[in-house]
Amino acid sequence: MGRSGLKLSEVAVGSWMTDLKGREACDTAKEVLRRAYNSGVNFFDCADAYSGGQAEVFLGNILKEFRRSSYVVSSKVFFPVGDGPNDRGLSRKHIVEQLNRSLKNLQVDYLDLYFCHRFDPETCMEETLETLSDMVAQGKILYYGVSEWSPVQITKALGLIQKHGYRPLSVIQPQYNMVDRYIEDEIMGICEENGVGIVPFSPLSQGLLTGKYRKGQPIPEGSRATHQADKQINQLLTEENLDKVEKLLRVAKELGVSLSVLALAWILRKPAVTSVITGASKASQLAGNLAASGFRIPQEALEEIEKILDYHPFVRRIG
Repeated sequence: MGRSGLKLSEVAVGSWMTDLKGREACDTAKEVLRRAYNSGVNFFDCADAYSGGQAEVFLGNILKEFRRSSYVVSSKVFFPVGDGPNDRGLSRKHIVEQLNRSLKNLQVDYLDLYFCHRFDPETCMEETLETLSDMVAQGKILYYGVSEWSPVQITKALGLIQKHGYRPLSVIQPQYNMVDRYIEDEIMGICEENGVGIVPFSPLSQGLLTGKYRKGQPIPEGSRATHQADKQINQLLTEENLDKVEKLLRVAKELGVSLSVLALAWILRKPAVTSVITGASKASQLAGNLAASGFRIPQEALEEIEKILDYHPFVRRIG
């Protein structure tokens, strides 16, 4: 992971969309986590805000079955966890309180990775970085990072860390996939230059790059587009994106893999990327994701993918 000595599986399992409603859903989630671990996945990502903290509790109950040194677990802090003025953000008070809560929920003595879930404009950056550095010194976290910070914010943080001698920022967790490549413009270079690892989330673009959503076809029953509260996937189902999906499906078919495998392997082609954080609502999806580890896309196919994606640098709102 970047310049650190930490080793992560190329495919990780995240808890953002884990369904914990009902016994059947919970049993499926347990099966996915156990199969992932037994298949070689060693990185499990979570956050204090997922399912109101219950995602951490659920994950902790499964991970306690395994030897602590055999896996890497992460969580995040920023989003509101209550109605109080200090129940959110990146102040020292909130970070310390939420870190302690996450440790309790996950039933561990330390977190391997701890992320600032978003940037907090209301808290001095020095306060946030000093607190995270102190938590590393206390052994409560081993490495810290940020998620969805802008290039300027990351660069400023790296400068303050060097100036004050804080423990290093070791990893970032940005959104990155075939249809959202903004980190290639500046952030990826900043990370490579400073030895910061990259572990992207949403590598399949909310499910767009699984091939389940097809042009001219109805939205599949039970898919994320039918129940996701913030409708992120629905906003991605544009004519332009669906046209790209059809072309990418042809490339995947020629290579004898699923579109999911192609999309994940395409991300992992970048040396700066250590691991991709995937979701799986059933064992078959997990198996498909795992197949991307070690798959190398031929150069000719990569060139064809570039033509299909037709990427041009742009500016977008981060977070």
